[in-house]
Amino acid sequence: MRFLVMVKASPDSEAGVGPSAEELQTMAKFNEQLANDGRIVFAEGLTRSSEGVRVLFEGKAEPKVIDGPFAETKELVAGVWLLNGESLEDVVALMKRAPNPEAKGGVIEIRPVAE
Repeated sequence: MRFLVMVKASPDSEAGVGPSAEELQTMAKFNEQLANDGRIVFAEGLTRSSEGVRVLFEGKAEPKVIDGPFAETKELVAGVWLLNGESLEDVVALMKRAPNPEAKGGVIEIRPVAE
């Protein structure tokens, strides 16, 4: 099974403040282990929402393009992994070991990919 793991944005990530060199190195080691174990399909960080857009569909009207930034940081995603796993519980256990630059309140959301 495949699972999408979403790292929720924070005020720092939305301000363009990235992880420290040490945090990046720790994350690289974690991702390397995922790759060595055949778990990782891909992993990428995202730019802040001010560099993105949303496309809003409302009935039959022409879709609207809404420029970022977007106000609700708690609803934004700062990075993603696509992982292979045996079950949701398996991936939850794996991601509990993930380095967390937002150590005081970071959130990771995990959802199975519809196969």
